[in-house]
Amino acid sequence: MPLLDRLQTALNAIYPARCLTCGEIVESDFGLCGPCWRDTSFIGGTICDQCGAPLPGLSGGDVLFCDSCLQSPRPWVQGRAALLYANTGRKLVLALKHGDRQEIARPAGRWMTTAARPVLQPDTLIAPVPLHWRRRIRRRYNQSALLARAMARESGHLCCVDLLQRYRATPTLDGLGREERRKTLENAIRLNPARRDVVRDRPVLLVDDVMTSGATLAAATEACHSAGSGPVCVVTLARVAKDT
Repeated sequence: MPLLDRLQTALNAIYPARCLTCGEIVESDFGLCGPCWRDTSFIGGTICDQCGAPLPGLSGGDVLFCDSCLQSPRPWVQGRAALLYANTGRKLVLALKHGDRQEIARPAGRWMTTAARPVLQPDTLIAPVPLHWRRRIRRRYNQSALLARAMARESGHLCCVDLLQRYRATPTLDGLGREERRKTLENAIRLNPARRDVVRDRPVLLVDDVMTSGATLAAATEACHSAGSGPVCVVTLARVAKDT
């Protein structure tokens, strides 16, 4: 056996791969054990083309929208999500966002890239939803930027982590309704002036960890449009659905 293979075998014996969620031993790094995998609701089949929420029934190839998007169309063109924000999906989002589990971004980026392939164009620019600088200092990283970078590595597209800026601090949106969220985020996000030429007339894929009402992604989309971007699509690791 080659030396590198022997070293890897020894390392695996000392530091075996662990499930991202529960910590049980698994076959490979950045994986989920059987029970956690079964408890993860990957979104597939019939979905809303604008927000990525799962829909009942078979689409037959038709473009469908959920009731929420029909009543209040989104400013972006298409949206996708990899997981439902429930069970393992919720644990993964919270661990990445608040638990300093940055390694989750690697497999999450792979799942998100798979979900977003139908909306990616050859020249799409991938960009994260920004954090205000004070919150980024407290958290030490922007989880959406980690996901955007992981998606860029997986897809081969260009990533611009500082395309957008959140220049006004906003309170947590937890517990707020859709309209309250929209008002809270009004004029809070803008394009980085140094990136204006990068985004002009170019399609953009905005990346965030979870979509609830979509207010944050809407504010980020409007900032791109104001700067003269091309069409904007969005993708999140998880989607809060009404029945979850």
